[in-house]
Amino acid sequence: MNFRNEWKGLILITGVFLIFYYLPFDSEHLQRSLGEALLLTQWYAREHVLLCLIPAFFIAGAIGTFVRHESVMKYLGDRANRIVAYGVASVSGSVLAVCSCTILPLFAGIYRMGAGLGPATAFLYAGPAINVLAIILTARILGLELGIARAVGAVVFSIVIGLLMQLIFRSEEESKIQAQEAESEEDVPRPLWQTASYFAAMIAILVFATWSEPDRQVSFWYNVYSFKWVATGLCSTLLGVMLVLWFRLRWWLVTGVGVITAGVGFSPAGPVAAYAVAVVGLSVITATSKGEGEDWFSQTWGFAKQILPLLFFGVLMAGLLLGRPDQEGLIPSEWISQSVGGNSLGANLFASVIGAFMYFATLTEVPILQGLLGSGMGKGPALALLLAGPALSLPNMLVIRSVMGTKKTVVFVVLVITMATISGMIFGTLL
Repeated sequence: MNFRNEWKGLILITGVFLIFYYLPFDSEHLQRSLGEALLLTQWYAREHVLLCLIPAFFIAGAIGTFVRHESVMKYLGDRANRIVAYGVASVSGSVLAVCSCTILPLFAGIYRMGAGLGPATAFLYAGPAINVLAIILTARILGLELGIARAVGAVVFSIVIGLLMQLIFRSEEESKIQAQEAESEEDVPRPLWQTASYFAAMIAILVFATWSEPDRQVSFWYNVYSFKWVATGLCSTLLGVMLVLWFRLRWWLVTGVGVITAGVGFSPAGPVAAYAVAVVGLSVITATSKGEGEDWFSQTWGFAKQILPLLFFGVLMAGLLLGRPDQEGLIPSEWISQSVGGNSLGANLFASVIGAFMYFATLTEVPILQGLLGSGMGKGPALALLLAGPALSLPNMLVIRSVMGTKKTVVFVVLVITMATISGMIFGTLL
């Protein structure tokens, strides 16, 4: 046997054997942590996969199929106008309002289509970090100063992190630019306004379908929530018309899926079941089409195969180690609350690291921080966790590594943690 080629497999098998040999499965703490891992994964599957990730996969697949890479390079490439590139990337989150996992297919889509490393990582950070509703909720529940600091910090972070990533890996990016510039331009099958309208409809579906219920029932956000499924249905109908008129998908199949979806939506099964029917119908239509429709499904399936297994594994590990919000995993929650008091370097660094590895669904970071602040957490570490947490998570890191490699992922994570720590210390000192 050649140990040089086989040592990885040998270590993996030995490690699995030792884990099952020595792990104290009769321990109540371990059993509770395993239960937390399964419950967090189940919650993730129910709340995020259908409504968040599936539409994000279709949008990412559409970017790879219908958007010319010259267009991506023009606005988000390394040689694009930096004010435009970083401006678009850094404020994208205010429109998308997605979590750290849903942004991944979109990031992978624009990065592969020619976006520069700097604008792409600025988009990756800003997407989940600059969520208007989360920032308003932060200001109202945790205090105006934390809300303002979070909004300003997220925009500045995304730009600085993007510029630093671009600077650190400038030699690798130069080779990538030269290879992309050597590719010939392709014919444009439709005008830009049609492509833009098509993407606007899909993003609107993603935003409305994932709109969370606010705690106040007399606000603008609650009114939007009340009509979220009506808005989702109208945007889906508009998308269906576009797919027939501009993308030449078979009208009778699109109409049939629309009629069945509407019927399920008005039945006791409800809008989520109708949404699932529409997703299955769109998958069947595109998978059985020729040309662009087939390419769209192929790209979408490629992103799903690459990202979903890593996300589920990462969520399972995050649940095992940290548990669900207000619950406890292998790491005792009292260790966490005791480690983030005051405004020391250790407290800010610990808050940034915990925030970077823990998975936060959109808006859940605010009530978690409310509880930690009540337990003695300093406001500096609170800001550090708010800046590192929504943009990163263990599942998120696993997928980023599969897209841009280990070295760039490690640098990105270190930059986020370092800047969150420094910001937390400055904020805590000024208060």
